[in-house]
Amino acid sequence: MKALIQRVSKASVSVDGEVISRIGTGLCVLIGIKSDDGVADMKYIIRKILNTKIFEDDKGKKWNASVKDKKYEILCISQFTLYYVLKGNKLSFHRAMPAQESETFYMNFITELREQYVPELIKDTD
Repeated sequence: MKALIQRVSKASVSVDGEVISRIGTGLCVLIGIKSDDGVADMKYIIRKILNTKIFEDDKGKKWNASVKDKKYEILCISQFTLYYVLKGNKLSFHRAMPAQESETFYMNFITELREQYVPELIKDTD
């Protein structure tokens, strides 16, 4: 698994001009799932998302508080393109988990993330 984590003051996902999900201050996380990823990979990524010191703490010290410490929101977006491979001038996504499998895996990831954090602070694109 790969997680591209971005600290945001606000973030949203739009489809055909309609906002389908949004958050205020927190993390926008693109999630890439590889074909051989398993539960151990999922648990590792969740631990990193929740505990990486990416925010300022209450005393103003930079890079000293996690999203969990601050009780901020998290917006997760499934992104198979994180597992691209360049073949000449063409992109190949053969390392990414196939769509049917990845949908179930991603939903399990969201469920597990909600169990380990505050469920209403976790948003995705459903």
